[in-house]
Amino acid sequence: MSDFPFSTEASRRRTFAIISHPDAGKTTLTENLLFAAGALRLAGQVRARGENRRTSSDWMKIERERGISVSSSVMTFEYRDCTINLLDTPGHEDFSEDTYRTLTAADSAVMVLDAAKGIEPQTLKLFEVCRLRDIPIITFINKMDREARDPLEILEEVADKLALDVVPMQWPAGSGSRFCGVQKLTENQFLPFVKGQEEPLLPLAMNDPAIEQYLPIAEREELAEAVELADGGFAEFSLQSYLEGHLTPVYYGSALRKFGVSELLDALVDLAPSPKATKVHRNNTEIEQQPGAEEVSGFVFKVQANMDPNHRDRIAFTRICSGQFKRGMKLKTIAGKTMTISQPLMFFAQERGIADTAYAGDVIGVPNHGVLRVGDSLSTSGKLQYPGLPNFAPEILRRARPKDPMKAKHLRKALESLAEEGVTQLFKPMIGADMILGAVGQLQIEVTAERIATEYKLDVLFEPCPYSVARWITAKDDDTLQSFADRHKMQMAEDVDGAAVFLAKSAWEINYAQEKFPNIKFTATKER
Repeated sequence: MSDFPFSTEASRRRTFAIISHPDAGKTTLTENLLFAAGALRLAGQVRARGENRRTSSDWMKIERERGISVSSSVMTFEYRDCTINLLDTPGHEDFSEDTYRTLTAADSAVMVLDAAKGIEPQTLKLFEVCRLRDIPIITFINKMDREARDPLEILEEVADKLALDVVPMQWPAGSGSRFCGVQKLTENQFLPFVKGQEEPLLPLAMNDPAIEQYLPIAEREELAEAVELADGGFAEFSLQSYLEGHLTPVYYGSALRKFGVSELLDALVDLAPSPKATKVHRNNTEIEQQPGAEEVSGFVFKVQANMDPNHRDRIAFTRICSGQFKRGMKLKTIAGKTMTISQPLMFFAQERGIADTAYAGDVIGVPNHGVLRVGDSLSTSGKLQYPGLPNFAPEILRRARPKDPMKAKHLRKALESLAEEGVTQLFKPMIGADMILGAVGQLQIEVTAERIATEYKLDVLFEPCPYSVARWITAKDDDTLQSFADRHKMQMAEDVDGAAVFLAKSAWEINYAQEKFPNIKFTATKER
């Protein structure tokens, strides 16, 4: 028997996330990747207005109404004898923390760039998260059917701003109304683009006379000159360099027109890595857990409440890291809690089905009633501890109160439930009945209010509060921490885990407190 009996199944998995700046076309690309793989009969379209704005990956009411993604979603489908796990991340910067956690569950990423805008601020932030984990990135330059910047200019910007080697795998012929298609550099073929063509056309050899009906003489000469420049100006593709996160292969297309999407999907199967060994602690000793190992293990990277509001469900999105998971298995947390996973879920956006088996790279949903939190590890033995996932200090603090004072208890439960997802923070002051919500940006506040109204039938007001900064505090011993808390009772609070939090009116006040109390540690992150 092989040392790693489930290696073959693990090697068939491709688990990747899509990252981009808002409006670069990420959600449309997600839809059409599903469509190209045969997982969707009709791809939804994200439009500026109207009833047609419906997508499979955006399932919240506020997402459908605004045409934005504010929650990570998971879609699993089969393509070319591979199981693809697509992690769709929020594009809006206010939800970057959710994106960060989702990227911990991905083995690779697709970076979507707007052909007219290139690298945008949010793209840069998300790329830095990928770099921290050496996640391999495939670049897809989208919206070539609109007027675009010079391809060479964008590639140079990617190389300069991201300090990445870039290797174009295709080269576009024009853009906007002059966009004719792309030359596939590795196969020396041309993939024609015809506006209004529902089904993508088959590629043609560059010396095929039929190419003339799609690529006029002037454009053909221009393309030949650009390709010659590209051949001499960029290094050859190195799979090893890509897998190490130092190089990005670049593809072009139009997600809205379904052009170039199949080629991107093929690249993911051919180039993107399958699950690899993961560093994990067993009995306080760091080891590498192989994906094909016998022991089933994984970690929770996201908790989503009320995907089905009628049942008040709570789903822990769990990345399987090793072994063969089977429905009905008993798994343990590092704290010793044993769970029988009798109704594990596989996701297709908001649709779901029972997962009978899962392997390393797969994402399953574990229904539970608050037992599992973001960052929890699960394993057969209960002895494996994967690296914790951080909570980040909020940038906005607001006092929450119900419009109906009689509903205060219900509101507290709703806020606690949503805070356990890890997207927002909830702080309970030691003195008084206030509930203080912490968020990265204003949109998070609006989404929380919308979800409380929709999912809990409560009207909530978020008002300014006296504090603008929150920091977790720790000390070497309980007496030191208690002494500080006693002196600052009015500014002390607890988060949903019961951890001590110091609320301050300004960053200056935090710095002053640090100087006065050197034995207290003030931190802007907390690892679970």
